Amino acid sequence: MAAEAAYFGVRHHGPGSARRLLEALDELSPVEVLIEGPADLSPLLPMLASESMVPPVALLAYPADDPAQSVFWPFAVFSPEYQAALWAIRRDVPVRFIDLPVAWRMPERDEGPASGTEGDEGTDDAAALTAEEADAEAPRRSAIERDPIGTLAHAAGYEDGESWWRDVIEENPEPGPIFAAVADAMTALREDTPPPSGFEAAREAHMRLEIAKARKAADGTVAVVCGAWHVPALREKHAAKDDRALIKGAPKRKIAATWAPWTAPRLAFAGGYGAGVAAPGWCLHLWEVARERQVTRWVARIARALRGEGHIVSTASLIETERLSISLAAIRARPQPGFEELRDAAIACLCFGNPLLWDVVAHELLIGTQVGEIPDDVPMAPLLEDLQRQQRTARLKPEALERELSIDLRSDSGLFRSTLLHRLCALSVPWGSLTDAGRSRGTFRERWVLKWEPEYAVELVENLVYGATIERAAAGRVAARMREATTLGALADLVFSAMTAQLGDAAETGIGLLSERAGQTSDGAEMLSALPPLADVLRYGKARATDTAQLGALFGRIAVQGALALPYAARGLDEDAANTLRQIVQAADAALRLVDDHPDLQAQWRTALEKVMQDRQTSRSIAGLAARLLYEANHLSSEDAVAVLSRMLSPGVAVADAAAFFAGFLEGAAQRLLYDAALRDCIDAWIIGLDPDAFTEHLPLFRRVFASMDRTERKRLMDALLGGGADGTRATVTAPDAETRWPQHLEIIAKILRGEPHG
Repeated sequence: MAAEAAYFGVRHHGPGSARRLLEALDELSPVEVLIEGPADLSPLLPMLASESMVPPVALLAYPADDPAQSVFWPFAVFSPEYQAALWAIRRDVPVRFIDLPVAWRMPERDEGPASGTEGDEGTDDAAALTAEEADAEAPRRSAIERDPIGTLAHAAGYEDGESWWRDVIEENPEPGPIFAAVADAMTALREDTPPPSGFEAAREAHMRLEIAKARKAADGTVAVVCGAWHVPALREKHAAKDDRALIKGAPKRKIAATWAPWTAPRLAFAGGYGAGVAAPGWCLHLWEVARERQVTRWVARIARALRGEGHIVSTASLIETERLSISLAAIRARPQPGFEELRDAAIACLCFGNPLLWDVVAHELLIGTQVGEIPDDVPMAPLLEDLQRQQRTARLKPEALERELSIDLRSDSGLFRSTLLHRLCALSVPWGSLTDAGRSRGTFRERWVLKWEPEYAVELVENLVYGATIERAAAGRVAARMREATTLGALADLVFSAMTAQLGDAAETGIGLLSERAGQTSDGAEMLSALPPLADVLRYGKARATDTAQLGALFGRIAVQGALALPYAARGLDEDAANTLRQIVQAADAALRLVDDHPDLQAQWRTALEKVMQDRQTSRSIAGLAARLLYEANHLSSEDAVAVLSRMLSPGVAVADAAAFFAGFLEGAAQRLLYDAALRDCIDAWIIGLDPDAFTEHLPLFRRVFASMDRTERKRLMDALLGGGADGTRATVTAPDAETRWPQHLEIIAKILRGEPHG
């Protein structure tokens, strides 16, 4: 006769389910443990018992010929499946997965990564279907099937299934046949649900066949750990030939698999997969702390987090927090305070009723920051394996502490290190951050600050969708971002990233897109915004083995188009738009001066600036900037600049327009007044000639203009205006009526100090 099978319906990532499951396994002592999970990944289960394996971790599987199609099965320390596997491994009890092999979740065409997470009550099964299969399956999946726990919760008067499951299973202090009760509830729910079909039916058929095989070979009871929703279907009697018919024609693909680090935030619902939990940090707390101390210890954690943010938390308020949480649980008919009651009590007693203060520490408490670790002898995912190879080649060891690294691009080793760090940045893995990026471009030296974070390994795994090596993945991701870029400036920035990371194919893609979009736009600001990053590429090419000939021609084309469009783009702008365009024009001018081997471009640019300066419809601040840029390029002499300023600051010009021209001409370049006496006298005369109301109105503008000057430069400017002595003393200018006005000023100051009215 076949051996007996005991079924344990669990909720994925449920600490209460895990604790009750271990109690049941100790009492049952099964001869084999079967777990819902991909059957062909069973050989990886023994690795969970390694002392170097630190959850959260995830099974990662992908076709050997296409790593982009990856599927993950995450496990936390409080996951029932994880604890069941450890229980069996440590007692030398056979343990294996019984669900459909991974290939069933891998379509022949590229559908992108699937985020399958097994062991839940059935709500996650559709996550790994192809788009067509999911559309076909959706009408057949009733509300009960999609969320059986939610259905039971609503029947019990709860707002959501999460709270109900915690009360009945996770935090229920009463002993009893929990798994039998859950199975009965699921049986009642499935009686009103149409039988499964398609992928779901194949899954349950495969598990039934595997259970039957185990029962036939076992000499004792077999334990089956699965999602609660599947228990009734697995206990039902089905003809083996019917089940085999459901899985006939199984796909055959070579699958590669390994363990990968996971993180606590990715266990949460917000992490993006179906079988998450609302508060992984709270679940970990429930698993690690004895029930009678859970409330007290959680209140202490809240206090520590708040104090870490600099808030004062008294011992008396902690006592009140615990008492209030217990009272709230009693009012809400809950067996003990959950994190909602503790949250509400903490807001009332520790945060002065301010939920914003709670939000400061909520993520750290409820979600957590744990990052898993994988033993060195575990086969690595392709990107992680490639990174380790390149780290050894570059002689760079990942460290948790910050350290500085200076790189000389003229050496092969320096160029290799720089390229690796730039490619990782393109993959959103900022192991190194480049310091003084603006000044180091175009030189042969880079300065980095290195600091390795464990979650970078997870980020690399997620980038498998773009390629199986660091180079291919970086190129694929940059190319994808290029296609999504909405402006020429953003696209040019990505081309620069591709060039610095030595991603030739991605750079070619970006250059092609730049050329195509440059021909489709007539927006002068957009074209000019693309010039600075392109100029950086052309300059950076001198420090790297980069072919920039094609890019140089494109730079010239965009620069000409931008110069022709600038006079029209600068007309009739409001203040905000004018300020934005002014920054773009200034950056474009710097880019054109940087690429100094295009004299024709320089001439066309100066012609455009002249038109902007002379056009009466041009926004005055942009006209002022154009005049200053021509002046700095020696295309406008000092006499001509003074003449232009005198005309624009004359009494016949509205004060607002004159002030805007003044700001455009001098903002960021007030140091010019130190060396040009005629320019200084012109500005001085205009400011002195303003009436008091106009001067007061534009005082913030004057402060902004002169803010770029340091203390020494301001002293030199005052000396130049007032006439400093040879010995460094400053000449003084006495007002004609100083003898009568000074006593009046002194009396006003005295009244202010005494707090008396002084109007």
